[in-house]
Amino acid sequence: MTDEDERQTEQRLERAIMDLLEQRGLTATICPSDAARAVYEGDDDGWRALMEPARRAARRLVTAGKVQITQSGHPVEPTKTHGPIRIRRAR
Repeated sequence: MTDEDERQTEQRLERAIMDLLEQRGLTATICPSDAARAVYEGDDDGWRALMEPARRAARRLVTAGKVQITQSGHPVEPTKTHGPIRIRRAR
């Protein structure tokens, strides 16, 4: 994958995160896998390769003030997360 391909995939993941949150209630959360699945164009489990890029996209959106990353329902510092995360609109 070229740098340009990676950049486009990252932008698509950011858009997918925001679009998925728009489709849900104001307090709803999504999993990074939801965005990975939305962006992946195949029928197999290749979306799994997009999990870390989806997490990075979420971290960039946190920095931009658009979303929060949560664990156990509480906002967490993106650089200090380990394990499953959820993404919600910034409050």
